[in-house]
Parts: sequence; C-alpha cells; structure tokens
Amino acid sequence: MSQATHGSAPDIAGKGIANPYAMIMSGKMLFEWLSRKRGEPKAAAAARLIEKAMDAVISEAKTLTPDLGGKAGTTQMGDAVAAAV
Repeated sequence: MSQATHGSAPDIAGKGIANPYAMIMSGKMLFEWLSRKRGEPKAAAAARLIEKAMDAVISEAKTLTPDLGGKAGTTQMGDAVAAAV
C-alpha cells in the first residue's frame, strides 16, 4: 500500500487544488521498496523516472498548484508529471 504522508484534506476535497506531489512521490517510494524487496531493476528505473519528472515540473514552474505559487490544479500538475515521465 502506498499513501501520502499527509491527511485526506477534507477542507479542499473536490476543489482540484490539492498538490499531488506527496502522492506521486509515495508511489515513487513504493517502486524503490519493490526494487529492494524483490531485486527488480525495472522498479528502480521507474522510481528514477518519476523523480526526474517531478524535478522537471517543479523546476519549470509552469504547472504548479497554488501552494507552490502556481495557478494549476491537481490534474494539470499530475498530467505534467505524467507527460514528463
């Protein structure tokens, strides 16, 4: 199971403004764990791709959520990370 380290944020649920960083990076950490646990190099490669993609999106600063100083919604930032992968 993979989950973000923060709570469920019911105060912003359904508003499309949540920062997807923690959830995406939790998935990255799950791939890292799978790589270590099962000796699976493809899982380690997937983790590196996700990390590089997130770094690129944050560095570009074009599709960031409001808490990071941007105007993008949750979906837009998540889509930007997916496209960068």
